[in-house]
Amino acid sequence: MLRRIVLVAVLVSLAPSARALDGNPVAGEGIFHNCHSAEIGVNKVGPSLWNIVGRQPAAVPDYAYSDSMKKNNAPWTATALDAYIADPRGDVHGVKMYFKGLADAKERADVVAYLSTLR
Repeated sequence: MLRRIVLVAVLVSLAPSARALDGNPVAGEGIFHNCHSAEIGVNKVGPSLWNIVGRQPAAVPDYAYSDSMKKNNAPWTATALDAYIADPRGDVHGVKMYFKGLADAKERADVVAYLSTLR
């Protein structure tokens, strides 16, 4: 239990942009779906999400993004990821992502906190 608390504290300290959403990166990893990889350069159904926070959308080489995602110019901040994860097709109309979204704000915050640790 103590190891988990220490791990959470370390991960949260590495993810200042996720702290604004009060997410738990350990819980977020458990929610994270395997449509995306957390590894550098490994794309699955979706592109690798390694170093996603602060990155420009549609920036992973060798991934076939939708035209809508290519036109999305705002970097992936914690707030932008939260909005996208809540309703991907509503946030960026015309994306290929089939995931309906996470309605629960706490689960989204946890996922964003987890994504913020992928550096």
